[in-house]
Amino acid sequence: MTTTYRDRQEAGRILADRLAGLADRPDVTVLGLVRGGVPVARVVADQLHAPLDVLVVRKLGLPMAPEVAFGALGPNGVRVLNEPVAVRVDPGEVAEVQRHEQAELERRERRYRIGRPPLDLTGRTAVVVDDGLATGATARAAVQVARRLGARRVVVAVPVGAEEAYEMLAAEADEVVCDQRPAGFGAVSSYYQDFHEVSDDEVTEALGTIR
Repeated sequence: MTTTYRDRQEAGRILADRLAGLADRPDVTVLGLVRGGVPVARVVADQLHAPLDVLVVRKLGLPMAPEVAFGALGPNGVRVLNEPVAVRVDPGEVAEVQRHEQAELERRERRYRIGRPPLDLTGRTAVVVDDGLATGATARAAVQVARRLGARRVVVAVPVGAEEAYEMLAAEADEVVCDQRPAGFGAVSSYYQDFHEVSDDEVTEALGTIR
């Protein structure tokens, strides 16, 4: 039976229960994907008694349908393409979308990391948290970013996801924890009663509680 979460906080509590084996481990860092994954990740980090940090990854959306990803960008020059979709996009449009998203990625990195050291995951177990998996392109980029930042093990954790995206990530990450994988997935928003757009202020407020 498919569950509809009241909000991202409730989804985080349910997800944290699935991750209970990682609680109180000194090598764990929880990473919220900006922006929607951060409220989920804050709850997960609190319940696991683990430090919380932020990982900025930008989806590359189709020009005529921005919610459909043909790839994603992350810090340190990481770019992941969803090849079956990307090959259908004009190269000039790909370049334009990438320029725009790269600028936004850099803006968010500057805002969210003010007064904070660069993210260093050397030897750590990185738990990458988002509010859902549609194509999986953003989470896939996040896995690669975490590895480049030195993570020894990368766990992707989401409340809900498409089966195809789950299987793709299972081959990319060390472990994928997903509370539910409904048939005929649709949009992540359809599994939440409250799925408002998370603001920059909400992200910085959540990060202010970092241990």
